[in-house]
This record gives sequence, structure tokens and C-alpha cells, in this order.
Amino acid sequence: MLQGVIFDLDGVIVDSHPVHKQAWKTFFCSLGKEISDKDLDFVLEGNKRDDILRHFLGELTEQQVMDYGARKESLFKHSAQGLKTTDGLAGFFDQINKAHLPIALASSASRSRVQYMLELLNLKNRFRVIITGDDVIKGKPDPMIFRLAADALCVPPSQILVCEDSVNGIEAARRLGMKCLAIAANGRGPLLKTAGADRVAADFTEVRLEDLVELFV
Repeated sequence: MLQGVIFDLDGVIVDSHPVHKQAWKTFFCSLGKEISDKDLDFVLEGNKRDDILRHFLGELTEQQVMDYGARKESLFKHSAQGLKTTDGLAGFFDQINKAHLPIALASSASRSRVQYMLELLNLKNRFRVIITGDDVIKGKPDPMIFRLAADALCVPPSQILVCEDSVNGIEAARRLGMKCLAIAANGRGPLLKTAGADRVAADFTEVRLEDLVELFV
């Protein structure tokens, strides 16, 4: 029986990936490092900011991670003002609320950026629980971020629907026995279906909660 819903942030709540990729590209260029668009797809897969920095730059001190992270976030915020929620999200939230299901957010982003985005989009009050990359040591596909969200909701993992857009996020959800709805923009549907998503949709206009409830029968 479906008893709770967990949302990722980037690519699910808001289509922020193009802005993120451009911010990362600009940041790396400022360090004299050219990164191809294909290689930058790494940032779409639910990795923590620290892991992204080390993936492209190698070993870094904690101070470097903090300084570089702050520079990248500044670049992101400069371009984030025009971002909007994913099509159909408000209607899907309404369906969940009518079903009296608790909602959590579980994002690999830092807490400061999650709070910034939720305030920008006026969504903070939608979530009973907010778990961020600052709350876990390892990012997705490690399932701890979803385990913490489930525990905070007081709902068994097997009774939770996760809304994700990354391979790592889907794998993390599956490790806990959670069902997964993949929001697949830009032709990523087949990739996310292969990763194990139970349902795939381009956005929330294609989603009905009553259809997803059937996954838990």
C-alpha cells in the first residue's frame, strides 16, 4: 500500500539541469579546464557536489572543496531566477495531498541550495521532511539519503514511491525496495527504464496517482 512519496529536486521538481551544466562549465573554464558537454552529463546523475568536484579535478583539500563549491553555487544562483517547476507538478502535489500522503524531499544538493531553490519556487511548505546531501556521507546510488527520508516519514521503504530522474537515484531507491517513477526529459526514458524505473514520464502532466497506487498492490 502506498504510504508516502519522496521527490528528488533537480530534474524532478524543477528542470534545472541546463543551468547546472552551464554553471559547472563556466566554473571549470575559470580554472582553465575544458569539459565536454558529454562529460558534464556526470552532473545529472545525482552525485553530491563534492563528488563532482573530485571526479573532474582529482584530490582536493576540504578548503578547496568549500571554496570551489561556493563559486559554482554563486554561478548557478546568478542564472536560476527564471527557473520554474516541472509541468504538472502542482496538480500531482494536489493528488498526493487529497490522498493524505506525506511528502519528503531527498536531494544530493547542499542544504543551502535546497533551501534557496524551495524558497525561490515557494515550495518549502510542501514537504514534511527535507533531506540533503549535507545529511549523508555518500551520495546516490548509496541508499542512505532515501532511508533517512523514509525513517523521518515513519513509512516502510517498500510503501514509498520515489520520483527520480537519475540512474543513481533509481538504483538507490531500488536497493531499499522502493517503487520509482522516473521523470525523463530530453529522451532519457529508455535509459531510466533500463535502470529499473517502474514508470517513466516526460513530466507530471502524464502522471496519475491512481495509476501509481497499482504498483503497491
